[in-house]
Amino acid sequence: MADIMEKMLTDHLLDELQLKNNVYQQQVQVVHLFTTAAGEQIYRQDNSLVVKLPPGRSAVTTSWLNGGQREDLECIFNHTIPYYIHDETDLEGGNLLIYLSITAERLGFDASRCAGLLTAASMENVSIVSKSFRGVQVTAVVTAGIDINGGRAGDPASYYQEHGKVKMINGTINTIVLIDANLPPYTLTGALITATEAKTVAVHELMAPSRYSHGIATGSGTDMIAIVSNNTSNYELTDAGKHSKLGELIGKCVIEATKEALAKQSKLTPVSQRDFLVRLSRFGIKEENFCDVASTLEWKICKEDFRKNLKNAAENAVVVGVTSSILHIIDEISWGLLPEQEGRKAAFASMRGLPYILDINESVPFDDLLDENESILDNWIRIITWFVINGFFADTNNHVFQQ
Repeated sequence: MADIMEKMLTDHLLDELQLKNNVYQQQVQVVHLFTTAAGEQIYRQDNSLVVKLPPGRSAVTTSWLNGGQREDLECIFNHTIPYYIHDETDLEGGNLLIYLSITAERLGFDASRCAGLLTAASMENVSIVSKSFRGVQVTAVVTAGIDINGGRAGDPASYYQEHGKVKMINGTINTIVLIDANLPPYTLTGALITATEAKTVAVHELMAPSRYSHGIATGSGTDMIAIVSNNTSNYELTDAGKHSKLGELIGKCVIEATKEALAKQSKLTPVSQRDFLVRLSRFGIKEENFCDVASTLEWKICKEDFRKNLKNAAENAVVVGVTSSILHIIDEISWGLLPEQEGRKAAFASMRGLPYILDINESVPFDDLLDENESILDNWIRIITWFVINGFFADTNNHVFQQ
């Protein structure tokens, strides 16, 4: 009975909006972005990105609307949720399914033949990457935001779903992969695995932090995906794994598109990660932690100069490299790959080697600065702080090693 009532409500809302939608369709601006070799049309329509599918497509999606495997979809869209939405009850229609149905109708499609992905990312920051090999084209269409809810598989949960209620969280990496080849169902789902792994590769290579643990993110907590194959193609491919050429194409397209989308939306790039304060942020370490340590040592510069010189040190590529190696030792200890005592010895050896790496000939009191009873990170903060307050990263000092 509840299902019947919900369907009646959905139908009523859609009928009520039909007149409004007709006006909307006349006013909307459509920006064409890409056309695949097989004829999929990709365009931006207001705050949605639309992939219009020709007949004969098979798809598997994680959409609430017509999700799973389908062979009758005429559209897959990616939609930006308004910034003021905090809970699905705030959505027009009161829940995700009705909202997606309304959005599909406004885009000019039959909601029963559409799948929709949701995100807080802007559709203007979409990345489209296409690669081909011997007549088979793979196209990845990605929007990505990870600065707020980046997460690592196995992190502590953010919510417990009960009675179908879902809380909206900003962020999300949404991936649509279009494959101009005929894939049986098992290959289609295999392509989904490869594309997901490729997304994780992109996030890992950018060292994006989890916001829920000290780990490196594997994606965001709300990622969605859609894989589409062309059943009318003369090319039938039965393997989308990493050993296959199709898997290679999927991997390269998704990695490149994900990185580009993250750069556009979250300003997450290799250059933005070249800062040891950014690298340390996943452990909850900020500039203030260095200032607190500096207050316990003998100040040799004013606080304003300290902060300025700390920024110089943080952006020094050599120091970032040493920080990265120390953090990797910490990660390997947490993963059980290194015994803690041996890992600590390796990390302390890296710290003691910093003057040599920076070509500093002055004596550094490591015996006084290093404390075996404190954590690796506490020791590293103290070492860097000592270098900063002693002027080794001052703009007017000879010991400036900005890259």
